[in-house]
Amino acid sequence: MFSLKTSKFISSISRPRPWAALTTSLSSTRVSNRLPSRTCKRSYSESTGARDRSAVGVFTPAAAALFVATGAGLFYYFQYEKQKLQERKQKELESRSVGRAHVGGPFTLTTHDGKPFSDKDMLGKWNFVYFGFTNCPDICPAELDKVGAVMTSLESEYGEIFQPMFISVDPARDTTSQMKTYLADFHPRIIGLRGDYGSTKFICKAYRVYFSTPPDADSNGDYLVDHSIYVYFMDPDGKFVEAFGQSSTPEEVVKRVKKEVEEWEKDKGRKV
Repeated sequence: MFSLKTSKFISSISRPRPWAALTTSLSSTRVSNRLPSRTCKRSYSESTGARDRSAVGVFTPAAAALFVATGAGLFYYFQYEKQKLQERKQKELESRSVGRAHVGGPFTLTTHDGKPFSDKDMLGKWNFVYFGFTNCPDICPAELDKVGAVMTSLESEYGEIFQPMFISVDPARDTTSQMKTYLADFHPRIIGLRGDYGSTKFICKAYRVYFSTPPDADSNGDYLVDHSIYVYFMDPDGKFVEAFGQSSTPEEVVKRVKKEVEEWEKDKGRKV
């Protein structure tokens, strides 16, 4: 038989407790509230990353480097083309009276026929001026042959408006008679010019020609003369136009001369 005290104890155990259910419910609510929060956070992060990747697209570091390199390449290319254009314009200016080098000047020498010849005798003609010496073994003959070929080509079209000149840089050995004998092997219109050492040095300086002949050279000596190798092209006013080097072909010289004659005629209404 149960006592009254025991009966009350059993009754208290079996009686439902409202606060326990409430505690369980609150705990479940807190757990359920926390779980969706973590789920939403992951979802936001993933969507943000997707948007970032969509915005960046293919613009990777490698693509950025390529973009910069291409831009730099284009910049330097256009700078290079601009420089070339400026150089072409400068050459066009130098081919005319503006910007020409100061080459040439007054002089007085003697022809291979013993006649006086000065810078005034160059006026009214297109002149080819070459500096050399009669004992030159190969370069001078080759250059004079080139001048002859140019003269033959130009005279067939324009007539005798050109004047070729051969100025000696070896006054000790290149006498008047020696010049005459030497030039007999070249174009018949080439004029040989010579002078004493002072006159030779003066005209070489005016034309910016280097020559190595000493002032006390022996007229019977066996020596070579080092000198500049250019054919100077002068206009009918006696002004410098162009210097044709050893590498210039007769065809190239003729082409340039024709261009100058055409421009001269366009400006002045005449060829000389």
